[in-house]
Amino acid sequence: MDLFNLTAHELTAKIKNKEVTSKEVTENVFKRIEAVEPKVKAYVTLLKDKALAQAAEVDAKIAAGKEAGLLAGIPIAIKDNMNIKGTKCTCSSKILNNFISPYNATIIDLLSAEGAVFTGKTNMDEFAMGSSTETSFFGKTFNPWNLQAIPGGSSGGSAATMAADEAIMALGSDTGGSIRQPASCCGIVGLKPTYGRVSRFGLVAFASSLDQIGPLTKDVTDAALLMNVIAKYDPKDSTSANILAPDYLKSLQNNVKGMKIGIPKEYFVEGMDKEVEKSVREAIKLLEKLGAQIIEISLPNTEYCLAVYYILAPSEASANLARYDGVKYGYRTPDANDLLEQYEKTRGEGFGPEVKRRIMLGTYALSSGYYDAYYLKAQKVRTMIKNDFEEAFKKVDVIITPTAPSAAFKIGEKMDDPMQMYLSDIFTISVNLAGIPAMSLPCGFTSQKMPIGLQVMAKHFNEEAIFRAAYTYEQNTNWHKEKPRL
Repeated sequence: MDLFNLTAHELTAKIKNKEVTSKEVTENVFKRIEAVEPKVKAYVTLLKDKALAQAAEVDAKIAAGKEAGLLAGIPIAIKDNMNIKGTKCTCSSKILNNFISPYNATIIDLLSAEGAVFTGKTNMDEFAMGSSTETSFFGKTFNPWNLQAIPGGSSGGSAATMAADEAIMALGSDTGGSIRQPASCCGIVGLKPTYGRVSRFGLVAFASSLDQIGPLTKDVTDAALLMNVIAKYDPKDSTSANILAPDYLKSLQNNVKGMKIGIPKEYFVEGMDKEVEKSVREAIKLLEKLGAQIIEISLPNTEYCLAVYYILAPSEASANLARYDGVKYGYRTPDANDLLEQYEKTRGEGFGPEVKRRIMLGTYALSSGYYDAYYLKAQKVRTMIKNDFEEAFKKVDVIITPTAPSAAFKIGEKMDDPMQMYLSDIFTISVNLAGIPAMSLPCGFTSQKMPIGLQVMAKHFNEEAIFRAAYTYEQNTNWHKEKPRL
């Protein structure tokens, strides 16, 4: 039996009822990895021995009649910018190629406490900077729906593991769309929680005011299940919100009667792929038919999102990445005559072109004489963008938009044009700037059989509204049941 095809909520029931063991599930997933990983290349580190040991622990607990946890025996893939003690954490960069984590990220402790099994660390754009998983030092990841296409980014490895059934659940991080855009490209579910809802302690920082960890899963129920485990207050993270998270599984109601759904006119723009627009509009019509009230809204400062993001995110990155200097950890150049030369050569040799580009952009925006003109102004416009959403959520419960302006594009298509690559995140960036939660879920396919994503946003700490709308849509369609033929 192919256990790797199943969802976590299906498997936890089978494991707890002793129909299958965690060891059988884990071995089955690794058999799948051996079969398809040479084509997909989703992982940078596999943890088979560790995973089998974790699975054996879960099985021993169940055999002894002890409580084994919410995710007992479920194999989970972890993006390679989250620390697992004693395991490599590279951020898919040469500069951290030899770095072994000395501690666990908080989310790793939370998952372990609930019996999760870690399959490995997934490939990503270097330091999460990219939308295609092409900037990784370890090479590209390929989209399971079409091996000539990108899987999205930066959490492309995690998204590809879900589409290819190389894990049962996965975790990614989202700074400007890095969970939702790959979820859209790979035809799976991806949730960026509210900023502060999930601890960032042990996540390698890219842009600290934007980064957020979240689930990538095969369906909406699994996303709710994973959120029940990771949405906890953490005193180790100064940005963690001390707000009790609800039981997200209770939000899974197949009912949108009376729900108000906002459709922002700024998100249906010129240049958007016609097939994407058609699928998203059909999804909106279906929700209306199911009893939701559709209201056109305006988010007037949307046009500034991209510019604001590409000042703020690189500025924070330039500060966060200053620590990679070859002194305490990571790569160090072998031929330097003095300390300054060591810094310069280590960073020059250790970082890839996209990371260098963003460090330079950020350093420029923060430099003397430009700080007020760029960084300070961008912060003010960010507040205006946040206010747009606050006004909109006074009238509607959720906002629905496309996740990305097109389906996954061909590998190499946009590598020489950074501006075109940055536009891949045009519909997702605003969510990070405002700090609100948003989910991408599958809503159709192009004529080339490439997945299309629907984005559902809600106000701060109202993930329940997203789950309700997304679950209703999912239960009334079959897109999430489609699988690529690998």
